Amino acid sequence: MSGTIESLDPKAAQSDSLAARLGRLIESECGAGSRVANLGTMEDGHAGLTFGFDVLGVAGQPLGSYVLKLAPVGVTRRGNTDVYRQAPLLRALKAAGMGVPAVPWASPDEGALGTPYIVMERLPGRVFLVWEPHDSFGRERAQLRGVWLQAARMLAQLHAVDWQSVLPDWEKPRPLPAELDFWTPLLRHAPDPQWLAAGTELKSLLAADIPDGQPIGVAHGDFQPGNILYVDGRAETLIDWELASIGSQGLDLGWLLMMSDGEAWDPGWRPVAPVSRDDLVNAYGEGGGPALLNIDWYQALAHFRGGAIACLNVKLHRSGKRRDDLWERFATSVPMLFARGIELARRAANR
Repeated sequence: MSGTIESLDPKAAQSDSLAARLGRLIESECGAGSRVANLGTMEDGHAGLTFGFDVLGVAGQPLGSYVLKLAPVGVTRRGNTDVYRQAPLLRALKAAGMGVPAVPWASPDEGALGTPYIVMERLPGRVFLVWEPHDSFGRERAQLRGVWLQAARMLAQLHAVDWQSVLPDWEKPRPLPAELDFWTPLLRHAPDPQWLAAGTELKSLLAADIPDGQPIGVAHGDFQPGNILYVDGRAETLIDWELASIGSQGLDLGWLLMMSDGEAWDPGWRPVAPVSRDDLVNAYGEGGGPALLNIDWYQALAHFRGGAIACLNVKLHRSGKRRDDLWERFATSVPMLFARGIELARRAANR
């Protein structure tokens, strides 16, 4: 996994307890004398309870670098707070040939670390934050196009995984009406009544024209270059699976299109994406991607999901409950996300 490591915050992570517990876990897994080094919170990606660490052998030799994800203590384990559910998913995808991190250790129990956890291998590379890419990514048009087109082809590879063979008992598919309803409560957190009105209108348009949901399969839930590790310009590893599900795979293509759509974002916070919608759809289709129907509807759904998520996170940021300056920068785009979604939903209904 990517990301720089900051010093551990004792209050946020109960670092003394975590360090001691993790040390005992690693010694039991890697042998007497092995130890944890460089334990710290992951800075990149606004990842929450995510920590990086190294494992050293009895003579101080490096045995590996890892990323630890913890379930939040005292929170109902469902969806993105059910951290352990990612372990069987990632292991199955790894076995199917997807570029995902290996998961050497994971547990749904609280005994070892006080909460469920997964430990993944830490892989090389850097994510492409679509609004502000790191300077290591070139600014030549061909290079930037390559970032996005490789993402579309990686999405096609993911969607080609036969979930009924590799993940038959992981989760039941979530129908599209349930998907739409899942995000609707977040609208009530909108700090601006105009956001609430626009989001409600978009929800109504989507609900009036729900497609059949095919094809069904593994959906990442937040598929975009900001969740892909690129090594020397090559898309290598797909990360951050908190929102993954078995469901309509059009969700992922719609999300990728939303993230690249300059019309959906404030002029001061537009994605660095010199690709057209057709470019991405064609790359996905040429890679064998199956979710090529109802694209306007699915992109409109992505705008609804993205706007609803922003309503909650902007509120949390402004209230001081979960400070993250990224969401203040994001806030100016919320009206545009909903407006563009309304345009696409109306266009889908008229076809």
